[in-house]
Amino acid sequence: MRIATYNIEWFNNLFDDEGNLLDDMGWSGRQNVRRADQIASLGIVFTALDADAVMIVEAPDHNGRRTTVPALENFAAAMGLRARRAVMGFPNNTQQEIALLYDPDMLSARHDPQGAPTGKKGSADAPRFDAVFRWDIDVDAESERITFSKPPLELAMETAAGTRFRMIGVHVKSKAPHGASTPDEVMRISIDNRRKQLAQCIWLRQRVAAHLRDGDSLIVLGDFNDGPGLDEYEKLFGHSGVEIVLGADEAEEAMRLYDPHAREALLGPLCAKPATARFFLAEEGRYLSALLDYIMVSPAIRVRDPAWRIWHPFDDPKLYAIPELREALVAASDHFPVTLDIDL
Repeated sequence: MRIATYNIEWFNNLFDDEGNLLDDMGWSGRQNVRRADQIASLGIVFTALDADAVMIVEAPDHNGRRTTVPALENFAAAMGLRARRAVMGFPNNTQQEIALLYDPDMLSARHDPQGAPTGKKGSADAPRFDAVFRWDIDVDAESERITFSKPPLELAMETAAGTRFRMIGVHVKSKAPHGASTPDEVMRISIDNRRKQLAQCIWLRQRVAAHLRDGDSLIVLGDFNDGPGLDEYEKLFGHSGVEIVLGADEAEEAMRLYDPHAREALLGPLCAKPATARFFLAEEGRYLSALLDYIMVSPAIRVRDPAWRIWHPFDDPKLYAIPELREALVAASDHFPVTLDIDL
């Protein structure tokens, strides 16, 4: 079985309000990429992935005019994908939903949020992901109200063979210093946003820990916009959000999640790091590569001998050797898929 996570930049722009593909020559939102070209590229990538389940980060919008699930299922039908059924959780206001496309012949997937709902007061004990988390992020003895702009998607999964496991789709993002006009403001807002992001990861870690204590088979996957050694603020706080969710400091292995790419990044700043995303820095005239996307697994999953792969065409010789797929991966998104092959 193959499970994937894939952040698709500007996926929402490829659909009309009825969820139909806009397969035309209009601009997609990706730099210098037409909608028809991005759609064709995504078709090539999804066909090559041939995944049983794909956690889609930045899925089409869900609001009063648009609905995510029909749009994704229309996309799957147009591309002839096995993963043709879609499920999502709590919608958000960012035009970037979290949703799963899956093969109903191989899996069932049900939105199954854990934790209690809260009012504005919130809770410090792993509330539901559309609720309010209370945490002291600036060490002033007063807890702050933390919310997810994109609530993680919690799923109860079961394979056709009867294997049950949990899946949590993640898109953590709160680091841009919006509204800053001076260097001091940039630093202040960046530090505040970093604190909020780490608090979100602590909230997520609480949920992960509860599942691990219960012995659940768990997969946490998606875009963390963070990782070991990614930026200078990690030195200030001591840990990245990824390390918090992994439980890197836990003494018991049973309470830790595992991702081999995160493990490589944790080896140190001078060690070569894998990358899952590639961004063009116009002011510097070059590309920046970063490790942002992860598939973390619990010990109960890891013992099944899973195999990870980053579909980065410039880091994977087999992908690079297929020109059509290589070009499609570059045109489809600024992120590359990550897959997990495992016998479930």
